Amino acid sequence: MSVKLNNRRKQSVRRRLRLVSGGKPRLSVFRSSKHIYAQVIDDAKGETLCAASSVEKEVRGGAKTGANVAAAKAVGKSLAERAKQAGVSIVVFDRGQYLYHGRIKALAEAAREGGLKF
Repeated sequence: MSVKLNNRRKQSVRRRLRLVSGGKPRLSVFRSSKHIYAQVIDDAKGETLCAASSVEKEVRGGAKTGANVAAAKAVGKSLAERAKQAGVSIVVFDRGQYLYHGRIKALAEAAREGGLKF
């Protein structure tokens, strides 16, 4: 039952984003039990502009795991740097089925500190 609710929540969030995005790229977040992934997507062209995840050793640094707030902050900062290099400064934040709390919030705040606006 929770899978259906998660999918419905994700679709609801994406529907609202489409209405307010105005053609801006979308910063999409996925978190698993071991890692966190983020990518900036241009939905008009259907392509990923840049991505970062806690799987990458240079992003995570010397951290033991990719499943904590520190790893999420590192991913957010790295994604913001890569987005700037790709020429993206304004995005809409797609939290997907996840609540804006914990790792998701840490990633979003780190991306804002890195220079992304949303």
